[in-house]
Amino acid sequence: QVLRKVIEFCEHHLQEPMTEIEKPLKSQNMADVVQKWYADFVDLEQVLLFELILAANYMDIKPLLDLTCATVASMIKGKTPEEI
Repeated sequence: QVLRKVIEFCEHHLQEPMTEIEKPLKSQNMADVVQKWYADFVDLEQVLLFELILAANYMDIKPLLDLTCATVASMIKGKTPEEI
């Protein structure tokens, strides 16, 4: 399932490259940060999201790594340690 998602990302990225993610994140909503397809792509269970981070890092796919890490950052942005 992880490899399938990686391939799906790479195929879409060839057709419509992802806009660069501004840092610090301007919003907790990924749709405000990247195009809709990419925001929908990372709307995943946490386990799969973290597996995608590992896969993107291992395969050196920087846009996917940036997207998945930004998604995790948006999930914890503005939360207290207890909420995380």
